[in-house]
Amino acid sequence: MHHPFTPVASVPVDPRRARVHEEGWQSWSPSGAYALDARPHRPANANWATVCYRPGVTVPAGVFQGEGLLALDPGDGSPVRLWAAPDPVREVPSIRLTPAGPVAEISADGPVKEYTGTDIQSLLAEWAAGLGLAAPRPAPTVWCSWYEYFTAVTEDDIHENLRAMDTLDLPVDVVQIDDGYQRALGDWLTLSGRFRSREGIADAIRARGRRAGIWTAPFLVDPGSELAAAHPDWLVRTADGGFTHAGHNWGHDLRVLDTTHPGAAAYLTDVFRTLRTEGYDYFKVDFLYAGALDGVRHAPVDAITAYRSGIELIREAIGPEAYLLGCGAPILPSTGLFDAMRVSPDTAPHRKPEAGDFSQPGQDPAEFTGAARQWQHGRLWTNDPDCLMARPAVETRERWAAHVEATGGLMASSDRLLSLDLWGVDTTRRLLSGGE
Repeated sequence: MHHPFTPVASVPVDPRRARVHEEGWQSWSPSGAYALDARPHRPANANWATVCYRPGVTVPAGVFQGEGLLALDPGDGSPVRLWAAPDPVREVPSIRLTPAGPVAEISADGPVKEYTGTDIQSLLAEWAAGLGLAAPRPAPTVWCSWYEYFTAVTEDDIHENLRAMDTLDLPVDVVQIDDGYQRALGDWLTLSGRFRSREGIADAIRARGRRAGIWTAPFLVDPGSELAAAHPDWLVRTADGGFTHAGHNWGHDLRVLDTTHPGAAAYLTDVFRTLRTEGYDYFKVDFLYAGALDGVRHAPVDAITAYRSGIELIREAIGPEAYLLGCGAPILPSTGLFDAMRVSPDTAPHRKPEAGDFSQPGQDPAEFTGAARQWQHGRLWTNDPDCLMARPAVETRERWAAHVEATGGLMASSDRLLSLDLWGVDTTRRLLSGGE
């Protein structure tokens, strides 16, 4: 449901010195502050617009837009202004700033509340603190398979790195298996040919005194999965009866699990209870934007309500002690649900993102949005700046490590540990030890 934009405020600005902060919709959506004559980051193609930005929302040229939050430093010494969603877990209006010479015109397509402060980051931090959420619990340190092995990870890779953690004396609490252990998105309990036993690998991790973690994309369904074939009624539909399209990735047009359907809810509960019973107690849930896509669901609820109920179902299945990390998640609708949250696009062994799109993997976009979302850390959740990569093959690894260290958030290593040189081992050990 998109409503027309109505005027909210007209603010005098110094056009040369003013700065405007756009808050992006989800983890990977570019967020940050711009000069009024800058061109803010926008999707390079329609697929990324669905997968990484706010779907169904286009922003006119020459206009700045925040999803639920937009801040303006007028640049003339007058107070910084913030316009924010009054009830962000129910409704997230789009908020626009249109530069018009000596003034900035603010408009929104839903109700907003105005706040004032001294600078953009501290005003956003005050707003976040005002939500009154409990402080996040301490985050574990993590080793994650993704940035070395990607979807080709094998059970043997996990064993090799488990041994290397002991050899190199790395303080890793959680060994997290990422994408690649499962046969298809949706068939989470069916192994790919590269893994022998999920329970066996969890046992091996725990036998070495570490915790087992695992990745899922709980709201995505591969059309070629057994789930899609057996239960098409569990998928979110469009108004004309087709399937809601969650974008194209892994070589497939993806579909969305309707967690308001009792059968789908029971299935997802069983998946997470099973993983928990097998010994996993750290869960990275990814591509969560899919759960907040508009569509026709079994229950007549709006997309944000459906999304939050889906996450609550996962939390109930894993229990309060398990650690829950969100990624690719709608930021404001996720408040109060997660221990930690990815606050940027993916990093990568390279700096520059594909097609210059700042929602795509790369150190430049990960640093840009990660730094601009520092205000969320410790107030909404523990920020996840994305993984440290310290191996020699990584471009500007020193600069990326400095960014990860400066955020003070979730610390995770994602190298083949035996490929690290002396600097890589020392840096990984130091960051996992909390910088001592």
